[in-house]
Amino acid sequence: MSNSYGSSFHNQHIGRRGALLLVMALGVGALLLACSGGKGSGSSSAVPTGTLAPGLEVAKTEPNTSVVRLASVKTIKDGGLLDELLSEFQKQSGYTVEVYIGEDIYEQARAGKADIVFSHLGHHDAQAFLTEGLGEWPHTVLFNETALIVPTGDPAHILDVTDPVEAFRRIAQTQSPFIVNDIEGQRYVAETLWIAAGKPERGGWYIDTGVRGNEAMRLAAERGGYSLWGVTPFLVAQKQQRLGLRPLVLNDALVQRIMVTVVVNPDKIPGTNVAGARALQEYLVTPATQARIRAFRYPGIDQPIFWPAGRNNSGANLPGGE
Repeated sequence: MSNSYGSSFHNQHIGRRGALLLVMALGVGALLLACSGGKGSGSSSAVPTGTLAPGLEVAKTEPNTSVVRLASVKTIKDGGLLDELLSEFQKQSGYTVEVYIGEDIYEQARAGKADIVFSHLGHHDAQAFLTEGLGEWPHTVLFNETALIVPTGDPAHILDVTDPVEAFRRIAQTQSPFIVNDIEGQRYVAETLWIAAGKPERGGWYIDTGVRGNEAMRLAAERGGYSLWGVTPFLVAQKQQRLGLRPLVLNDALVQRIMVTVVVNPDKIPGTNVAGARALQEYLVTPATQARIRAFRYPGIDQPIFWPAGRNNSGANLPGGE
């Protein structure tokens, strides 16, 4: 009887221990399978580390190597330059470029919906995107322009001036109305011009009421005054409402803003066509493309509204290297 009981206990003990070992083995296997993304040990699936904006989903993880997905701010498109540049790139390279235009371009990139981003270096989302390692080192491509907005009659007589500081000095000397455009960056330029012009006394001519964009332009038209705004947003606004204003475009670094391309990091955001993105980035800084940017004119404006900036890259990032 004791032998029978001992045999029963031994069988139950072995059975329980075997079941426990089986459960442990299955648990470890499931853990390993989860860590490997359901694939064998020879492959892995990267997960984007960037925070996605609400409503955005991560795009497919396998890149379409024949398509380059470009996310760009509006100014290059509105100015007419982007279409011209991309048309030539597609002819030369054989790639098809799909373009997304908006201000949420870095959110699109975080979501895996862009291979390369084209923006101002000072774009409000650029710093976080780069410091988180989601993009490669930015390459400078061009400058876009802020214009002095001139009213009908030009009471300060600045249309023949090529120096924005001298133009601002004339506005102050003639007490012609100057409306501060409270858009990001434009107030900064206005303050710099005021200091560079010798800090003329700010009387009733200097109008700073917090108006922005179209509202600032309407006030300038009503007062017969001057203002500042980016050339391309002003031109878009002028198509919508004729206000008797015109842009004075000046070749001066003070009123230029640098624009860059950023290739999305495929190690952080899967599905990036990095070869196509780098091909587009290199094309934009070739001497031929930079010359095309320099020669481009917006209809009705004699001066360039975009200026080449490829030379601001390191020699290693220019076609042909050092």
